[in-house]
Amino acid sequence: MGSPENNQSKGGFFAAMTSGLSMFSNAMHRSVNGLLGYEGVEVINPEGGKEDAEEEAQRGRWKQEERDSYWKMMQKYIGSDVTSMVTLPVLIFEPMTMLQKMAELMEYAHLLDEADKCEDPYMRMAYASSWAMSVYFAYQRTWKPFNPILGETYEMVSHDGITFISEQVSHHPPMSAGHAENEHFTYDVTSKLRTKFLGNSLDVYPIGRTRVTLKRDGVVLDLVPPPTKVNNLIFGRTWVDSAGEMIMTNLTTGDKVVLYFQPCGWFGANRYEVDGYVYNAAEEPKILMTGKWSESMSYQPCDSEGEPLPGTELKEIWRVAETPPNDKFQFTYFAHKLNSFDTAPKKLLPSDSRLRPDRWALEKGDLSKAGASKSSLEERQRAEKRNREAKGDQFAPKWFDVTEEIAPTPWGDLEIYHFNGKYMEHRNAVDSSDAVDTVDVQSIEFNPWQYANLSE
Repeated sequence: MGSPENNQSKGGFFAAMTSGLSMFSNAMHRSVNGLLGYEGVEVINPEGGKEDAEEEAQRGRWKQEERDSYWKMMQKYIGSDVTSMVTLPVLIFEPMTMLQKMAELMEYAHLLDEADKCEDPYMRMAYASSWAMSVYFAYQRTWKPFNPILGETYEMVSHDGITFISEQVSHHPPMSAGHAENEHFTYDVTSKLRTKFLGNSLDVYPIGRTRVTLKRDGVVLDLVPPPTKVNNLIFGRTWVDSAGEMIMTNLTTGDKVVLYFQPCGWFGANRYEVDGYVYNAAEEPKILMTGKWSESMSYQPCDSEGEPLPGTELKEIWRVAETPPNDKFQFTYFAHKLNSFDTAPKKLLPSDSRLRPDRWALEKGDLSKAGASKSSLEERQRAEKRNREAKGDQFAPKWFDVTEEIAPTPWGDLEIYHFNGKYMEHRNAVDSSDAVDTVDVQSIEFNPWQYANLSE
């Protein structure tokens, strides 16, 4: 994503590959030589002290022999982009795909509604940038979402009047496209990730473009998010952090917001902290913004030196919603809503992520069935590719068209996909139909395939 979605946030890693290590000292002794010269060998708990870190290090999702085998396999990838070259076991996944994770940016979409209604051009940017920052609380989950199958989609219709559609438009490289809109805004994203595996950590670079159009005045906002780092992939407690600048630019007026995400220091120092300013087109600060992406964001008018104006006070603009206690996958209530068929439209597309048998089995706690289903889907995808190449066919997404535009990003060039509007025609036709659909939506077979009768 341009938004950190993704993405893969959103293929790619946006979540951890493992957490914890039993028999910590012996395994560290065996493996540390392979990590010399790379970041991330330390085992820390960003929330506490050394004793907490050592206690966390004794926990793990994998058995010791599985972890050792995994580490032996992964050593050859140090320094590489591992976006789509590694097949991972299902026990480190969460029951959600990257297409659904892209939709998590819609949780606090009411901030974009407020931005559209706002008369003050600088407060408009304060609302919009708070919306862009709000998703980072959800993106700190330490589980990996499923990579979408080529042609897979995700639909959402029952949230704040928003219609959302995302589609996996490319498999190599993994790329997703998304579109959302309601009466106040449209949102368009083309998302591709680049990663760098560093041994015990992973850098994730969001090569994406996000554009938001506020409908009242027609202003267009562009977003460049900071990179993300997944720490302690193999040794210690896995945690996700984003450090660097988030820049949102009003392409219509030249106003912009620069928010600096503080890097996490030892034992959690400065973690979550975000500070920055709303600037006018002349790059003069107009509004001071400060907060934590894990809690809340506040703003205050400031002078040309960036100091708060006399007689003004810091006011809260966003606060994170309450979360479920002790949730196994660290899901928010909104993440559970995205998995629910309550947010699905009538006559759900058979390519929808909710219908994936591996995701469904993992949600029900059946790891064996989830792993087998994941392998089956991946093999079917490979068979599709072989058949497509043999026929000389090209894959074409249904709801997005590739353009000739190549957009530069801080981490590489990006091919842009454009929402073609056909989904809205499809949805309007379904919603206006008088026919009663008696099919149980959960009984629909997952089907993103280009060829209907291709044998597995």
